[in-house]
Amino acid sequence: MSSPSRPVVILGAGVNGAALARELLLNGVPVVIVEANDICFGATAYSSRLIHGGLRYLEFGDLALVRESLAERSRLLRLAPQFVHPLRLHIPVAGRLGGWWGSASRMLGGVGGVQAGRGMWLVRTGLQLYDYYARDPQLPRHSILRVGQPGAPVVDAARYQWLCAYSDAQMRLPERFVQALLADARALAAAAGVEFRLVNYHRARLTGSRIEIFPTSAGDSVGEAAPFETIEPCTVVNATGAWVDLTLQELKVATAKLMAGTKGTHFITFHAGLRQALAGQSIYVEADDGRPMFVLPFGPAVLVGTTDIPHTGRPELALASDEELDYLVNGVNHVFPQVKLARTDLELHYCGVRPLPASTAATPAAVSRRHKLVEHVGAAVPLYSMVGGKLTTCRQLAEETTGTLLARLDLPRRADSQNRVVPGGQDYPQGEENLLNAQSQLAGEFGLSEQQVAAAWPLFGTRLKQVLAESSDPRGNNLDNTQLPVALARWIIEHEWVRTLDDLVERRLMLLYHRPLTAIGLRQLAELLHGAGMLAKDQIDVQIAATTERLRTHFGKSVL
Repeated sequence: MSSPSRPVVILGAGVNGAALARELLLNGVPVVIVEANDICFGATAYSSRLIHGGLRYLEFGDLALVRESLAERSRLLRLAPQFVHPLRLHIPVAGRLGGWWGSASRMLGGVGGVQAGRGMWLVRTGLQLYDYYARDPQLPRHSILRVGQPGAPVVDAARYQWLCAYSDAQMRLPERFVQALLADARALAAAAGVEFRLVNYHRARLTGSRIEIFPTSAGDSVGEAAPFETIEPCTVVNATGAWVDLTLQELKVATAKLMAGTKGTHFITFHAGLRQALAGQSIYVEADDGRPMFVLPFGPAVLVGTTDIPHTGRPELALASDEELDYLVNGVNHVFPQVKLARTDLELHYCGVRPLPASTAATPAAVSRRHKLVEHVGAAVPLYSMVGGKLTTCRQLAEETTGTLLARLDLPRRADSQNRVVPGGQDYPQGEENLLNAQSQLAGEFGLSEQQVAAAWPLFGTRLKQVLAESSDPRGNNLDNTQLPVALARWIIEHEWVRTLDDLVERRLMLLYHRPLTAIGLRQLAELLHGAGMLAKDQIDVQIAATTERLRTHFGKSVL
């Protein structure tokens, strides 16, 4: 069966753009992705890193979205076990009653007032519905615990009586999940003999029926710059998330406002007392103003978020404010007063803009988290924008969008990704003991320490064996433990569209979330970029200084 000769051009290389590329290539459709910044530069990297059914969606009566999200949660647990892990969350409640009127009002389409005092009976009813819609044998059903019960998070016993526990999932490294989707897209293209390319740090403009792309360094003068490349696409999909309206402006496409994103701030702390109080589990609580707040395990650290504040500026300029960070710190101390968390305990913070649709909802929390595909009728080339969506439902959005595009191109659907394992999830060890045994076996096979293999495993899952084999000495000699970090960084530079030091630190090696992050380490990475021909020797110090400053101002992260 023939494939279209002209590619679909996807603007944006976040999780939605990557998932769409993979789904199209499953159906033999060539794809070119154009990204103005780097892969996962936007909301994908700044989310709460939860894979969830949307417990709050029940209260707003969006049962269809809950069902869809829970189905995708189950699918990701099964198809991407290297990235998605079960998570037990606990909702602290003070009494049996409370919250019924506001919840009923919201389910019926009303506004509902702020109500931080949901009672145990209301929460339990919601969790019963959640379990009913999930029907997921992979995860335990909800339970009600008394505060102080052994093994439960140690919350303020003077304030709360019960912990209502339920199951969802966590994706600690969505940036690595996106890289796996792109690796799958590349493999699918090679197998089918169709085009797949990703061009990051470039922008696009429409010229008649063609897309001209320009280096990002052209800045706002892109309209006058000579194009780097011209592509004649069969369709263009705007998957730029919170930048959707700005992208349409650059394409000179007239349209009503589609996006009204909100700013979400998170922080990470290595505070030992907070980790101990969590007992390896999670807290979901509503602050006094009704906003949800999560306190989540994050490897050896704890992730806390989030805020939900309307944002009207450019998404890349969103920064965590002192007020937001104080708000989150106070929220933690509200639940765990014994911890006495302070701003000085924060290792780093991050802030992103959610790609929410424009809405007349009374509060940011009430804005629908549903996604939709908007067609721009009258454009010189078939043009669509992906609006909304979230990490959990990226595959579903990609499948729906692919169905629309295939119909537009008069092509049949050949396949879908409903049962396609994400690379690195094949033959995944079941259970902690089997996982440790697999890592130990891999360490022995390549002459490495188990600690080094365990540290690299979250980046690749079972694909780590292939990466290690390709990173070994061409003469067949294994790596040693001192060579492994450099070899992995070199492999990533070669295979994962790395262009800058920031790419490596923030979105490939995930060093942003490690401590300590040292100037020596940054220099080693910069020299690897120089060795790969991506950084001039006289620019090494410049790039190290720029990365150090970005880490300080954008993330509050110190380099030692």
